[in-house]
Amino acid sequence: MKITRVSCQLIPPRWSLVRIETDEGIVGYGEPTLEGHARTAITCVEENAPLLIGEDPRRIEHLWQVLYRGAFYRGGPLLTSALSGIEQALWDIVGKYHGVPVYELLGGPCRDRIRMYRGVGGATPEAAAAAALAAKEQGFDCLKTGAADGACRLIDTPRIVDDAVARIAAMREAVGRDFDIAIDCHGRFSPAMALRFCDAVADLTPMFVEEPVLPENVDALAALTRKARVPIATGERLYTKWEFREVLEKCELAVVQPDLSHAGGISESKKIAALAEAWYVALAPHCPLGPVALAACLQVDACCPNFLVQEHTPDALGKGYLRQPLVVENGHIALPTGPGLGIELDEEAIAAMPSHDWLTPQLRHADGSVADW
Repeated sequence: MKITRVSCQLIPPRWSLVRIETDEGIVGYGEPTLEGHARTAITCVEENAPLLIGEDPRRIEHLWQVLYRGAFYRGGPLLTSALSGIEQALWDIVGKYHGVPVYELLGGPCRDRIRMYRGVGGATPEAAAAAALAAKEQGFDCLKTGAADGACRLIDTPRIVDDAVARIAAMREAVGRDFDIAIDCHGRFSPAMALRFCDAVADLTPMFVEEPVLPENVDALAALTRKARVPIATGERLYTKWEFREVLEKCELAVVQPDLSHAGGISESKKIAALAEAWYVALAPHCPLGPVALAACLQVDACCPNFLVQEHTPDALGKGYLRQPLVVENGHIALPTGPGLGIELDEEAIAAMPSHDWLTPQLRHADGSVADW
């Protein structure tokens, strides 16, 4: 079997798709999305296509090495996102070739359903409590909410933390203590503000606090994890096992969150999960993207013993994109049974979709200076 064609398409609202065709008629799909830079990511895929044409798609590890190590520059969000989408598509092909889900080729399933969490907001404590209760009534036993809704200065007023704690406390009261609440800080806090926030929210027993500080300075994160009284999660902006190795060695993490469309794809995320397992750290893949990326996550979730919970958006379930959308029932998705990534794209509907020019939203402080988003 040989690869004959590699093509890409921008998919609204902010995703991108790679389609890899073979001479045996098997087609694989991947999602090489880089939010805010989707056009750049698919250009990178197209630049790498000549290295794939004529190659056997079943040689996934070899082709990953060709694309990663064969280039002088390695890693980073752009190159690794392009590689991730390509690698997902190769696994989709190989699973279809053998007629089995990808997880069957990665050691088989560790579970028979995948736990999902619901993203929940709410501008006031009352609204947040209502949204949390609605998620529980829908069958979820886990949610994730944001910490700071807007810009946060390096040292900010107590109100920033007080407002977030009030909303999260209302959620906790609404759903009780047999329900998990995760909190996403989006890296908006400085180490000083992050520690203040973690201390303030600790008595509400969050499942984890995600990206309390930016990932650029691992030592700053390490110092926080030694002081914080809450489980810390990070990883959506880390790439490959090499970057995860450093944070696992230096930081007292509870959860790693590789993004399968950024960190290196399916097999690389499986390796990251195995690294984390050696530190007794849980896996919760990051996935605010589309149905192909989510389908790839489900394959890894199925076969990793340290899997904790899976992120998703309602759009990622695939209505309008998949012939049979994914279904969340009682807060879980059943173990996929279809070959490859286990999904069938509605190619006619996708071909008719418009392009997009989604840009990352910008945050500003009151004085007009740039704030971390």
